[in-house]
Amino acid sequence: MIDIVPVVLCGGSGTRLWPRSRKQKPKPFLPLVGDTTLFTATVLRCSRDDGFAAPTVVTGAAHLAHVEEQLPDRANTRIIVEPEGRNTAAAIALAALSLPEDAVMLVCPSDHHIGDCDAFRAAAKQAAALAAQGWLVSFGIAPTAPETGFGYLKQGSAIGEDGAFRVERFVEKPDLARAMEFLSSGEYAWNGGIFAFRAGTFLDELGRHRPLILDAVRASVAAGTSDGQRFHPDAAAFASVPSESVDYAVMENTDRAAMVPAVMAWSDIGNWQALHEALERDDAGNAVNGAAELKDCSNVLVVSDGPRVSVVGASDLIVVVDGNEVLVCTTAGAQNVGKLSGAANQ
Repeated sequence: MIDIVPVVLCGGSGTRLWPRSRKQKPKPFLPLVGDTTLFTATVLRCSRDDGFAAPTVVTGAAHLAHVEEQLPDRANTRIIVEPEGRNTAAAIALAALSLPEDAVMLVCPSDHHIGDCDAFRAAAKQAAALAAQGWLVSFGIAPTAPETGFGYLKQGSAIGEDGAFRVERFVEKPDLARAMEFLSSGEYAWNGGIFAFRAGTFLDELGRHRPLILDAVRASVAAGTSDGQRFHPDAAAFASVPSESVDYAVMENTDRAAMVPAVMAWSDIGNWQALHEALERDDAGNAVNGAAELKDCSNVLVVSDGPRVSVVGASDLIVVVDGNEVLVCTTAGAQNVGKLSGAANQ
């Protein structure tokens, strides 16, 4: 059995889930679906009982306290504390440089929801087997709608007989017309931002396509310091790391890109409407978290941390109460919550 090392990435501010998600406590550390935070749920999906190795978490100093508080097994988790955010290519490189070259990394964002954990683990094991052969593997999320907020993977030729494929190309977020074409063709999957590859393979490809990133990260690790289970890369060296996503830096350039299809009730919880869709709803499509009364409503989400919210005769509406802040928006407007001044200046 291949030992799979979960690498959990914690960053961002989750402004599109304002006012519940804020810079001091962004969405990974909130119990948005059920009683478990998204971060803790991510770690628990990759438990030792299910064949995974102890995890590595990459986070910033601002979120370190939340990470340590919410880790199920703090004593056995390596935490890499980024001096500043330099995007996912650098974060993954930090983790890869802390592992043996032949270790298979399973890179997981900390703020996604996966409803079918068994399907996730089956896809992870399939991806790990490919990664051990030198492939850089993406999870291809089976699309359920013509989403314009996600990147897409175009399925290429088959690899073996287990349902894995080469990635023919990576596609940036499309407009609605193209997204509808992608959905109807059956050849495209959502790029869920979950990856598997050997540490050495990733570093080789990063060095081939983005040597400046690799060299700067190596320098920051060489001059870094350890503090128990924490590792602190050198801040001065890390400041010179170019900021680029792993998709742009590596996955779109390598000739070893593969994908495993994944049907696992996945959501990136990217805005309030995405959260609404991930929650249990009544027959009219309504979901409530907190004190609320709904009359003659359909497709309404109410989230309140205190005050009682009453909604009558509304459809396609989202109401969020968090402390002294109140958000009211339509489902169509949920994508733009992050543009509010309150979210930007939180």
